[in-house]
Amino acid sequence: MLSVQRMTPFFTRKEEFRLRLVFAYQYLSIVKGDELFHFIPTEGKEIVINMKSLQVENLGEVFVFQRGNRFIRLPLYQLLLISDIHSHLKTIMEGSLDVGMEIQVELTEEVLVESKELIESLETENRRRMIDYALETNDLDLFNELTEGMQQT
Repeated sequence: MLSVQRMTPFFTRKEEFRLRLVFAYQYLSIVKGDELFHFIPTEGKEIVINMKSLQVENLGEVFVFQRGNRFIRLPLYQLLLISDIHSHLKTIMEGSLDVGMEIQVELTEEVLVESKELIESLETENRRRMIDYALETNDLDLFNELTEGMQQT
């Protein structure tokens, strides 16, 4: 098992609902056994997190670590599986939590508006079906009650 000794993004950028963590030389280091390997940005250099689902999106990105003339190449999905990088990502994301909360509030308001419109549409359709039923069964009282409601709305 690998452990992450240092994980400090060179810079962090928010793009819509994604959080990009970009790493530079020695801003990320891992310990394998008793040996310390430092990140070098020869292939992959960023982690993209979807703030809605809290999932890492670029799992195929390859991270390269170096110690002297030895290299370790790890795809991001493998790094996530065999190291404690999750706890470091959690800490970084907690610093960006206010960004994520803004997104959640916007989504919640949007969902509420859409839900209200959908409910109103379903109620209107149901009222029309009930009017049809009142006409089929010759229920004049029900018909009058339902059509009065349609005129008011």
